[in-house]
Amino acid sequence: MSIEIIIDGESVTTEAGTNLVDVAAENGVYIPTLCYLKGKPCLGTCRVCSVRVNGHIIAACTLPVSEGMNVEVNAPDLLDMRKALIEILFVEGNHNCPSCEKSGRCDLQATGYELGMVVSRFPYRFPLREREVAAKHLWLERDRCIFCQRCVEFIRDKATDQKIFSIRGRGTTAQIEIDIALADRMPPEQVREAAEICPVGCIIEKGVGFNDPIGQRKFEIQSVRERALDIKDSAAESGHE
Repeated sequence: MSIEIIIDGESVTTEAGTNLVDVAAENGVYIPTLCYLKGKPCLGTCRVCSVRVNGHIIAACTLPVSEGMNVEVNAPDLLDMRKALIEILFVEGNHNCPSCEKSGRCDLQATGYELGMVVSRFPYRFPLREREVAAKHLWLERDRCIFCQRCVEFIRDKATDQKIFSIRGRGTTAQIEIDIALADRMPPEQVREAAEICPVGCIIEKGVGFNDPIGQRKFEIQSVRERALDIKDSAAESGHE
């Protein structure tokens, strides 16, 4: 059923029940996400997609649109809120972008660029987290984990549907874990999926090098906001706008 909502003062026609992040992107409005993946159940763990809906702050990735919804995305206080959340994620781990395998392909780094982060307003914690290297095909650089839980929810053993990744502990003691036995049964395409689904450089595929250390840095060649506009253009061409 077609409905109308308002996004930053502009009327938008869309389908009821569509995820708000997707509706915004299809209409050229960028809402950053680090835990949400299009077509997957929403997680709402990172909160960097926070927007104001009918006067209330809410994680956009958790919200299906409904008739008459009034959404604010780019209000100054919301932009600063999302920037602060990104800054917190940087200080809670150890993110040394120049030496990271995922530099230029990292969602956290790209969102920091897009929101204008230069340095965090919060003190850095510099936590000490041990790497996990026991699995045959994957290793975990725990310093970089932002606890988005994409791997926990979406990467499962093909035969048993058991979770391969988990989060152990709470607060400052929390850390990502991997079931070594299940991980060693992962086929190559699932190993690659696990590394790619991670929005940072925490899950690394063993034995993969980079002939070109930089490669095609997709987040600098074309900004995230420009990619959102491309989605809008593609929707218009296919007649879905």
